[in-house]
Amino acid sequence: MTAFLVVLVIILFGVSVWQMSRIFQLAQGKPSVNSEIASDKDNNTQGYLMMGFLAFIYILAILTFWLWGDVLLPESGSEHGAKIDNLMLISMVIIFLVGILTQWLLHYFAFVYRGNKAKRATFYVDNDKLEFIWTIIPVIVLAGLIIYGLFTWTDIMNVDKDDDPLIVELYAQQFNWKARYGGNDNTLGEANVRLIEGVNQLGVDPADPNGKDDKIVTELHLPVGRKVLFKMRSQDVLHSAYMPHFRAQMNCVPGMITQFAFTPTVTTAEMRQNDKIVDKVARINEIRREKSVALTAAGDEALEPYEFDYILLCNKICGISHYNMQMKIIVESEEDYKTWLAEQPTLGEQLSNETK
Repeated sequence: MTAFLVVLVIILFGVSVWQMSRIFQLAQGKPSVNSEIASDKDNNTQGYLMMGFLAFIYILAILTFWLWGDVLLPESGSEHGAKIDNLMLISMVIIFLVGILTQWLLHYFAFVYRGNKAKRATFYVDNDKLEFIWTIIPVIVLAGLIIYGLFTWTDIMNVDKDDDPLIVELYAQQFNWKARYGGNDNTLGEANVRLIEGVNQLGVDPADPNGKDDKIVTELHLPVGRKVLFKMRSQDVLHSAYMPHFRAQMNCVPGMITQFAFTPTVTTAEMRQNDKIVDKVARINEIRREKSVALTAAGDEALEPYEFDYILLCNKICGISHYNMQMKIIVESEEDYKTWLAEQPTLGEQLSNETK
């Protein structure tokens, strides 16, 4: 693969040098001995090729949606997700409409006004009305999208303390995630990477009484219908906490705390019944069954059936095992969440057991 890229770069560099030499020749104003003037036949050929390429672009776009439209995410599992999806839909519709129109105009004009010895081009110095139209329309559209996005972002990022959000810390390190809950008081203890030692893997200050009942886990559980405020830290490099099914993403920056909040609205069990998820799981398991036939024939173990779960991913290329930096997320009822949390040992208990 590396050799292929090297060869490709060399070829592209050669093409660039050749093109620059041609531009330099044209800039000198001296026609080359080998220069050729395009005939009407050449211009007609190029015009029809332009229209053919336009048809190719449109057909490719239609086939892409037809063949791979089902890989899109299902409905959002968070309260704010609908706003994000709506903003994305509006943006994509505008982009596609503008793209279809501009590509049509670009190729159509290249075809209609292709070179012809019987025609002479008309020179226009300027057209103030046309320039105003193609300037003001993009300004209005972009301003509308930016303002709409700004209001959406503000609604998402503003956390009202009266909502009594559940406080959860997400701790990123190469190449895994850990979560820390604030215990019964829903208050996290102070932490610093310099205090990392033994079972205290997140560097929680042992002298801080708020940290005694903190609970550190490797599987994230969230109560449905309750706002969750994530406090995010990184131990080593820049990571990005990405929860695609909740339309949530925030960078985890070494040396500082970032945050993001959302309210889960769909439990894991309910999402597993979603039609898109059911179809996706069926397709994945069919692929796994086909691969398992070859594996078992070679004496290896068959692949286990896939079951949908919400996941937390790292959306930054943070190192060699970046692809495997994942954490399972379970969205459940408030009662099930409290039962699970009560079963997890506190940091104080872990520190006491370590010293025995």
